[in-house]
Amino acid sequence: MPQLVPFYYTDQVTFTFILLTVMVYVFSKYILPRFVRLFLTRLFISKL
Repeated sequence: MPQLVPFYYTDQVTFTFILLTVMVYVFSKYILPRFVRLFLTRLFISKL
C-alpha cells in the first residue's frame, strides 16, 4: 500500500522525537544528578 508510506515515516519520526524527549528528561532529572552527587562526594572525601 504505497499510500501509507509517508505516514509510516511520519510515525517513525514522531516516535523517535518522543523517545528522545523522554530520554533527555529522564537523564537530566534522575540519572545525571546521581553521577554529579557521586563525583562531588568522591571529591569531598579525597580532600579530607
